[in-house]
Amino acid sequence: MCTMIVEKVKIDGSGKGNTGWFTLQQANVSYDHPFNAPYEHALNIDFVNESQGPSARVAVELSESAARELVRTILAVLDQAEAGGHL
Repeated sequence: MCTMIVEKVKIDGSGKGNTGWFTLQQANVSYDHPFNAPYEHALNIDFVNESQGPSARVAVELSESAARELVRTILAVLDQAEAGGHL
């Protein structure tokens, strides 16, 4: 049995939902039972703008290995951008 783990982080960016693009203000990251992904547990990320209501939400559910690979890839891209003088 897993206890749900949740962390919230303020972010700046944009997300595209059912009604189009919206400003992102927060990401809710959890490790818990997913709603749709076929795993017992998943890393779940909800990108949200709570001031715009439930339609301003983009959700992803990732396997542990996919989440770790995504983190590695994000860091690699940022490192390359920094090395190239783009950051």
